[in-house]
Amino acid sequence: MPTSAHPIETAETAAIPGQKQYLTRGTGAYRRASLALFLSGFSTFSLLYCVQPLLPIFSQQFSVSPAESSLSLSLSTGFLAVAIVCAAAVSEGLGRRSLMSISLVGAALLTIATAFAPNWHLLLIIRALQGLVLGGVPAVAMAYLAEEIDPRGLGATMGLYVGGTAFGGMSGRVLTGIFAEYLTWRPALFIIGAIGLAAAIGFIALLPPSRNFVRRPGFDPRFHAKAWLGHLSNPALPFIFAIAFLAMGSFVTIYNYAGFRLVAPPYDLNQTELGLVFTVYLFGIGASPIGGLLGDRIGHFPVLLFGLALTAAGSALTLAASLPVIILGIIVLTTGFFMSHSIASGLVGKLAHGTKGHASSLYMLAYYVGSSLMGSAGGWFYAVEGWVAVVIFTLAMLALAFVSACFAQHLARRKA
Repeated sequence: MPTSAHPIETAETAAIPGQKQYLTRGTGAYRRASLALFLSGFSTFSLLYCVQPLLPIFSQQFSVSPAESSLSLSLSTGFLAVAIVCAAAVSEGLGRRSLMSISLVGAALLTIATAFAPNWHLLLIIRALQGLVLGGVPAVAMAYLAEEIDPRGLGATMGLYVGGTAFGGMSGRVLTGIFAEYLTWRPALFIIGAIGLAAAIGFIALLPPSRNFVRRPGFDPRFHAKAWLGHLSNPALPFIFAIAFLAMGSFVTIYNYAGFRLVAPPYDLNQTELGLVFTVYLFGIGASPIGGLLGDRIGHFPVLLFGLALTAAGSALTLAASLPVIILGIIVLTTGFFMSHSIASGLVGKLAHGTKGHASSLYMLAYYVGSSLMGSAGGWFYAVEGWVAVVIFTLAMLALAFVSACFAQHLARRKA
């Protein structure tokens, strides 16, 4: 197929079969790719979660209930989960680098457009579109790393990417809240969108063209269905997908409902103090690349199991009555979760056989469905039995995740 049929993909060339050209640690291209993927993670998650601190403002500004105001976030994450699956198929024809570039620029422009939304329904439509557009980044970024980075350095680069997502998730929440307090919510979203656009431009300038990607022109539903079913029939991969579902579900559950506990007596935190809790994402930023480096050196499954155990320990610590111990528990949980996520993300690329974009899309689908379903289910436990029930619920999920990791390790070793 002539490249002129896909003019946007002129920088990406198909690799010659059997001649892999990896980006190796220590080279300039490796460093540029690592920084570019960090920027993509930062931009994606800052744009996705920037509305979370604005929910009470939306409720007042547009005269909607708190539940309705939460649609500005849940619609984005819901459409993102659906788009991730489609993105893998689209990237096979359009290319990893091109799809990520279009997604990042489009999402940033949509965030800027949100600042000018004249009514609530149009704001929701823009946020839903933003979720669809952002779906072109998470799964495809993982596939790019798995295809282009030397396997010996994949864990560290994947960890840096996940660290970027943690930094973006924190920045989107904290910075938007600060800007909104002093400038109102519209300028706040405009600034976050502008920051996201700058990150997208940096990503485009830094990311090396794909060298091992083989473009598949056209859309063949049978090919994509076969690819997804093939990954589901891989003995170890479904357990990795289960870990994404359960670990993310437990993490979001703690974050969703800790606020309800901390604004109530005896803690009585105000909104500014509660917002500062999001700065513990800094520990996730550090834990992600450290987990990746440890995985490259001592083995990915031992580090994954340690990360899950650390997440469970953090969840249990939040049962304490002391506020400092509760904050410590959230820090430990955040560290363990991001360490586990960076390792599990890298394992998808290592365990998948071909069509790594499809495998990554299944992982991210499980990740966001876990966030949506388990995060909501945690609210039922909190309403019925309070914080103790929430922690028991998260510990049960993490126990299942730990067992899934053990099965995945056993099956991967047996296959090797």
